Amino acid sequence: MQEPTILIVEDEADLANLLKVSLQKEGYKLIHIANSIDKAWSSFQQVKPDIVLLDVMLPDGEGYDLCRRIREVSHIPVLFLSAKNEEIDKILGLAIGGDDYITKPFSPKEVAYRVKAHLRRAGYQIQETTTTTQIKTIQVGPFVLNSDETEVHKDGTLLELTAKEIGLMACFMHNPNRILSKETLFERVWSEDFFGSDNTVMVHIRRLREKIEHDPSKPVYITTVKGLGYKLVVPKEPQT
Repeated sequence: MQEPTILIVEDEADLANLLKVSLQKEGYKLIHIANSIDKAWSSFQQVKPDIVLLDVMLPDGEGYDLCRRIREVSHIPVLFLSAKNEEIDKILGLAIGGDDYITKPFSPKEVAYRVKAHLRRAGYQIQETTTTTQIKTIQVGPFVLNSDETEVHKDGTLLELTAKEIGLMACFMHNPNRILSKETLFERVWSEDFFGSDNTVMVHIRRLREKIEHDPSKPVYITTVKGLGYKLVVPKEPQT
């Protein structure tokens, strides 16, 4: 059987790319992204996907409408992604032909495993490309970064971070107790030249602190080193 093709319909670019990375980690290679109903329908006709991840709220309409159009010509799995978490919304999504309804915020890895489960039922099986011994997490103090760098836990609780915030945490956790300049953080996380993007980094650091610090105004984990940048402080283990 040929390799399955996946279509992601999501207008939040960071989230779409995060989902793509998670799916690639699971061995899927034929992944297409569309950010509107019109573009998604065009891609659907061109690439003939085997499964669709479909956001409900899109710039040019609701994903429900696209699902109805897909159901007129195909029975492939359609998985809704939505910030609408009321029971009536879930019922509507399933009633019009959706196979699954995943509410935001969600774990990209969970979505990837749901995709795998639906494709397995449809007869697709991806050969595993990694072994258990190759999969490692990174732990720094109370924080744990998963192997594909799509999730961060603090004290065992999943943090609801954006893609950029996860990228910042990954930079810090790969370089604990080391000062990272704003230039370095921007170029690694945004994959662009810095060009004086101080405010962008500062805003994202502030938002990240609001999610990981007990008191964001007095950070103990991500500290500012005046004139140099930021660093992730790793608490020293007590001497025994």
